[in-house]
Amino acid sequence: MERTIFPGFDIPPASVQSINGIAIILFSPVYNCICVPIARVITGKPSGITMLQRIGTGIFISIFTIVIAAIVEIKRLKTAKEYGLVDDPNATVPMSIWWLVPQYFLFGVSEVFTMVGLQEFFYDQVPNELRSMGLALYLSIVGVGSFLSGFLISLIQNLSGKDGHESWFCDNINKAHLDYFYWLLAGLSVMEFTLFLYFAQYYPYNHKGTITQA
Repeated sequence: MERTIFPGFDIPPASVQSINGIAIILFSPVYNCICVPIARVITGKPSGITMLQRIGTGIFISIFTIVIAAIVEIKRLKTAKEYGLVDDPNATVPMSIWWLVPQYFLFGVSEVFTMVGLQEFFYDQVPNELRSMGLALYLSIVGVGSFLSGFLISLIQNLSGKDGHESWFCDNINKAHLDYFYWLLAGLSVMEFTLFLYFAQYYPYNHKGTITQA
């Protein structure tokens, strides 16, 4: 994609990830100073919303993040086809890298809800004597998620690349179908969100923790 910010400077591809961190830094005070007081007035809860509601909100936002990523990838593939760049994996598709900003920013916003909510949940809802174990369980989510992600990618790589077909993750990204992968993730996220809502409604909070939940 076109990575020129101003003449003579192209943004490094890897630095796009920094948008995620910037979003977290910018939205965290917005959440604490604006969202929580408003939610506190509406719900009457000291924390504004419960921990599980915070986690659920993050999951909900992440679904839209993946959908946006799929739409942008469809746009990129269409642009590559229009300019005859499908067979040239090294060609620069005439499409600005700024198209990627919304999905990375929204992902950062979703993390403010989800990851912070999970930290609160695992620290607050375990017995006082096991709080260090609760934080360990929280960190294990990242490891398990990375393992499942790697497994899913390997499985799709093998299945979609059978019988001489181009894999969804083939080396030529203009022939790949990351959009299919994003739609699959969006579908799995909807299933996850549905299950989360079902089980969350039956969860009894442990009110002995340090974070008060009404």
